[in-house]
Amino acid sequence: MPETTSFRCLDGWIDPADLIGTVPGEHVFWLDAGVDADSGWSWLGSGEPADAPDPIVDGSSTCARSGGERVGPFGGGWVGWTGYDAAAARAGAPAQRDADEPDALWLRVERFVAFDHAERRVWVAAPADAVADFAAEVDRWRTAAAAAGVGEPSALPRRLVAAARVGPERYAALVEDCRSAIRRGDAYQLCLTTRFTVRDERPIDALGVFRRLRRASSSHHGALIRSGERALISASPERFLGLADGTVLTSPIKGTRGRGGDAASDARLVRGLLTSPKERAENVMIVDLMRNDLQRVSEPGSVVVERLLEVETYPTVHQLVSSVSGSIRPGTRLSEVLAATFPAGSMTGAPKLSAMTILHALERAPRGTYAGCFGWVGHDGDADLAMIIRSIVVDAVNAYVGAGGGITWGSEPDAEVDEVALKAQAPLAALGADLPPRWRERVR
Repeated sequence: MPETTSFRCLDGWIDPADLIGTVPGEHVFWLDAGVDADSGWSWLGSGEPADAPDPIVDGSSTCARSGGERVGPFGGGWVGWTGYDAAAARAGAPAQRDADEPDALWLRVERFVAFDHAERRVWVAAPADAVADFAAEVDRWRTAAAAAGVGEPSALPRRLVAAARVGPERYAALVEDCRSAIRRGDAYQLCLTTRFTVRDERPIDALGVFRRLRRASSSHHGALIRSGERALISASPERFLGLADGTVLTSPIKGTRGRGGDAASDARLVRGLLTSPKERAENVMIVDLMRNDLQRVSEPGSVVVERLLEVETYPTVHQLVSSVSGSIRPGTRLSEVLAATFPAGSMTGAPKLSAMTILHALERAPRGTYAGCFGWVGHDGDADLAMIIRSIVVDAVNAYVGAGGGITWGSEPDAEVDEVALKAQAPLAALGADLPPRWRERVR
């Protein structure tokens, strides 16, 4: 049974962006609600490496709540990520795994700082017998942060050029291969991905990279999760699974447009996204797949589409988003929910097993951490996991950025190439890197 978590409210407000630089330890995390957020929660702290969590998620586990005490949705548990390839293999698909990259990385977290952006309040959380000492420690962090001062993150000069796994011409040819598979009836949507790699002779400053990424491309599911020299840096706009009191919610994204140069062009892009037969079909196909996945672990008749084909706008893109929810069956564990839903349909296509098999043959390389999921899992069974997209994976002096898009029969290869370039540009810029020359030409 986990230790009881107690909370203590601190005086005044401090932005998590100012505090994170003072958090000591080799295993540090920052789950971020976004730049200048006025709602939601952020969490930061440190933890210890742990096995993947597997609590019961049906809403019945209340042992972590002391007399009902709970501040915010996360009351302690685990923070980390799970990659794509091992999950694809567990689902029965062929998978090529990277021997140098772990299948998953989780930290056990019992002491952390919680930021309530709506109320502008800062809370510390720790076991009951340690919360006073931890509050004093966090006050020392605040003093150190105030003395150091944290300004706006400076942009790095584009001194590096990423290496592409495939060129834009090859990616366009693979889009046609996907369309051929769809024409044969082997799939009706395929999420084709690729990778851009950056190698630097100097150690990569993961926190500095995240500061630049969130400033350029802020999102409600940002993250820096660092363990030694390995780090996940993300500005993901896509919630994969939210688990709260026995309800599961997924919000797949399918459909992307860039931002316009002014209000009028921005509005035209939104209208084009909303009315595109290809984008609408792509989104609805994944909604149908996720309905089927959630039904495997939900009470009969409880799975519903809560919203369909709504546009969410971010600093660099507009996205077409839907949401599906269900009521978890009694006794269900997190591992069972992941077995039913992961890898996520938005990163595979449909039918899922056939799609993963086709993509394995086309991509011919591991996805690694990219296309997996990250976030927090509470020891009470609640969780919030986001897709690992618009993300950077760092290991010492190496980093990579994955990018891709959903391919349907209506896909146009040139448009799909442009979308990949658009999605990869901001994460690469945060590393101080440019797209390779032929890919750079595709950013309009």
